[in-house]
Amino acid sequence: MSKTTKILIIGAGGQIGVELCIALRKQYGENNVLPTDLKENHPQLESMGRYMQLDAMDGKKIASIIDTEQITQVYLLAAVLSATGEQNPPLAWDINMGSLLNLLNIGKEKKLDKIYWPSSIAVFGPTTPRQNTPQRTIIEPQTMYGITKYAGENLCAYYNEKFDMDIRGLRYPGLISYKSPPGGGTTDYAIDIFHKALAGENFECFLKQDTYLPMMFMDDAIRATISLMDAPKEKLSVKNSYNIAAFSFSPEEMATEIKKHIPDFTISYAPDYRQDIAESWPQSIDDSQARTDWQWKHAFDLSQTVEAMFAGIKSMSDAGA
Repeated sequence: MSKTTKILIIGAGGQIGVELCIALRKQYGENNVLPTDLKENHPQLESMGRYMQLDAMDGKKIASIIDTEQITQVYLLAAVLSATGEQNPPLAWDINMGSLLNLLNIGKEKKLDKIYWPSSIAVFGPTTPRQNTPQRTIIEPQTMYGITKYAGENLCAYYNEKFDMDIRGLRYPGLISYKSPPGGGTTDYAIDIFHKALAGENFECFLKQDTYLPMMFMDDAIRATISLMDAPKEKLSVKNSYNIAAFSFSPEEMATEIKKHIPDFTISYAPDYRQDIAESWPQSIDDSQARTDWQWKHAFDLSQTVEAMFAGIKSMSDAGA
């Protein structure tokens, strides 16, 4: 008789976690997916079912939950992101690396079936090829977030090889979503812009109009995450984190697409410290390894993403969310 998959999500209250929880519960059942977050209460997650407060740095409690709930897989999403991390680099290092090392050691001890830990295009730096950035290339990040993600990738690869564990990850591009707010990233403008447009307000962008970055609609990111976790281990040639991509655009191009829906929309530009971060990242990503190894393929382009964002924000507003 096969073992029941029981999933713990740490840091479920963030941009990725809420939607990942919804998708995993559809696949494995509500009682088999436990979302947790640092916040004592998370109305959105609590409205969907069971929820528990958990500090990603509390190894003893994590280990206890794994035992009590008979957890087989853990998704560690808790992190201090790029823009926030530059405001407090020591905190970003402590949380991003401390929580991962805790979990890897717990996972080794408890013999977890799988661990998921996300990486990011922030691992890349100004010396990385900016067009069609390869899976294996020069990696010299210039933000604390990127440094922690690159160190974490190597740590995951080490535990995979040294202790025969199954730890998987994706290098997410900028993620665009409407069900939960972003958490302090350099690509957050691509979410805020929709709310300003719908409110009839001018949007002041913190990046230059021609700043190209790789982006992805959240539905694709969630599907990529679950597809990777479902893939047979022997098919996976990457032991740290896979490149994944969908499309790239500039703030000006997104504004043009938005004007097709809201002709009076206006945008202005006031680049800040996040411009330097964006300019150290790739403009487009080569994700052929993911497409070969586990048949990854994105479904949303820019115009489809804009349509989905407007429809989603309006539906949540109508529902009083």
